[in-house]
Amino acid sequence: MIDLTTLGLFLLAVLALFLSPGPNMAFVLAHGVARGPRGGFAAAIGISAADLVHTLCAATGITALVAAWAPAFDLLRYAGAAYLFWLAAKAWRDGGAAVVGAASPAPFARIVRQAWLNNLVNPKALLFFMLFLPQFVDPALGHVTLQLVLLGGMLSLAALAFNTLLGAFSGQVGRWLQRRPGAARLQHRLLAVAMLGLALRLLMLDRPAPR
Repeated sequence: MIDLTTLGLFLLAVLALFLSPGPNMAFVLAHGVARGPRGGFAAAIGISAADLVHTLCAATGITALVAAWAPAFDLLRYAGAAYLFWLAAKAWRDGGAAVVGAASPAPFARIVRQAWLNNLVNPKALLFFMLFLPQFVDPALGHVTLQLVLLGGMLSLAALAFNTLLGAFSGQVGRWLQRRPGAARLQHRLLAVAMLGLALRLLMLDRPAPR
């Protein structure tokens, strides 16, 4: 249904996207360093799961309806920033607990949920799927919705593979840090700073100009 030339261009564009530093990369790296390879993998799963939701919303027109409501962008970014501020505060508090040995590893499912929700409430991600995927759809081939779902599914799988490798790499860095005195506190502090940076970035996003 999708010709090979279009598919090749799509995959090249996706690869360039993954190699560009962004909030998802920062989220995976931070959790990999703080939680090890398992934490990086959990973040990768959550991000890809949210990508699938964004794909379905773009393919069914839900994203377009949300984008048409002017306050939606601000509501999403404020909600996302508040959530990231909460994660930053929690990571900082866990870092303090780690000093006296009270901190416990974060459950796998919790990290998945955090990554999923963080990606889901990112208004830039929502707009990205609405604007990026249709560029590789050929209406002449028919089944436009199915083409969007296939492209989004491939992007999500590619993101899972890339972020899993990224999480494994950063997880090895985290394991190296764990062999150093005071590493647990440092890892949680780094995670807190990363979440705080992502929250501030979200607050400073400019609302897209109406067309």
